[in-house]
Amino acid sequence: MKEVKIKTEYITLGQLIKYLSLVGSGGEVKFFIMENQILLNDEPENRRGKKIYPNDVVEINNQSYRITK
Repeated sequence: MKEVKIKTEYITLGQLIKYLSLVGSGGEVKFFIMENQILLNDEPENRRGKKIYPNDVVEINNQSYRITK
């Protein structure tokens, strides 16, 4: 599991995907979310504006990321 450190109170799913360099631009986020399996704390998630807080675990295509402050 990889740790992702954020400086703000939360990060949105779309921002996280861009931060992890999984897409080249923000416009690609919507399509990435539609085409890939994403779990937030073991629950399916497909809203790019979903707020992700420290200690949340995001799994994208079987790769886990723990959000830390």
